[in-house]
Amino acid sequence: MKMKAIVMTGANRPWEVQEVPIPKTEPGQVLVKIHASGMCYTDVWATQGYGGDIYPQTPGHEVVGEIVEVGAGVRTRRVGDRVGTTWVQSACGRCPYCRENRPLTGQTAMNCNDPGTTGFALQGGHAEYIAIAAEGTVLLPEGLGYVDAAPMMCAGYTTWSGLRDAVPQPRDKIAVVGIGGLGHIALQLSKACGFETIAITHSPDKRELATQLGADQVVANGNELRDIGGADILLVTTNDFSAAGAAITGLKTDGRVVLCGLDFTKPFSISSDGVPFHMMRQRVIGSTHGGQHYLSEVLDLAAKGKVKPIVETFSLDQAPEAYNRLVSGKMRFRGVFTPSQGS
Repeated sequence: MKMKAIVMTGANRPWEVQEVPIPKTEPGQVLVKIHASGMCYTDVWATQGYGGDIYPQTPGHEVVGEIVEVGAGVRTRRVGDRVGTTWVQSACGRCPYCRENRPLTGQTAMNCNDPGTTGFALQGGHAEYIAIAAEGTVLLPEGLGYVDAAPMMCAGYTTWSGLRDAVPQPRDKIAVVGIGGLGHIALQLSKACGFETIAITHSPDKRELATQLGADQVVANGNELRDIGGADILLVTTNDFSAAGAAITGLKTDGRVVLCGLDFTKPFSISSDGVPFHMMRQRVIGSTHGGQHYLSEVLDLAAKGKVKPIVETFSLDQAPEAYNRLVSGKMRFRGVFTPSQGS
């Protein structure tokens, strides 16, 4: 039997919509009918060749849907379960990283020598069906729709992990750098936790929206952040690390910079202007997906209405239009493919 899927055929080549075989359910896997698959800028990196020579491949790692078949040996999942999958479905279990008995699922397992990565080493979610490792799935909370759940699998997971990894204290002020696909979620999460929240954005058209999403104040840069008293945590959600470096001007003593975004084009750097970074006792924290307990937490917050992604939805046949909006930065704020009519 065949299914419709978006396929990357080569580096910097347009996405194609193809009819491909429905994947077989191997032992330890479940077959999921995909109801929603979120787009992430990582899909662009993969299309541009930063994911290695993975072609042909179907992208997409914000995948949610309904289990329609369970493979041999699976005891934790059942037909009819509403699930999502993580970016890293599984790890090899034998390399030096895995031998330290660190988490074998979730983004941290990307340090494994041979991780099973959704949309990279393994088929992604921009398709009608996907066969995924049962251990790499989480059950979706009741009341959380598929379209809202999909961005939580990466955008929500990433920003919530960053916030948790910063270990904010009750009186801390949190500044979110970049109000885009990740940042608009980060603002909501910070506010839902009761922190004084500041948005840093160069875009005048996002100032009012940032306030609506929970920002107590909105500034354009680190200097303006410093002038209003500074922040204890800079939650960097942009892919432009230069904006993050500039925002450090407004970071307080003992402050933390949490890097949640990805920038393959240039490294993160700290300006030497003013008081040296180390003399301010400031720290830089690298944060990605911190474990499935974080993912469960952010899914629960979404189910309770504490955070709601702003999305544009597309059919698989609209793949070229969706990709162009994503790569050009015109997507407001997460794109979600809806291969079925499930909600």
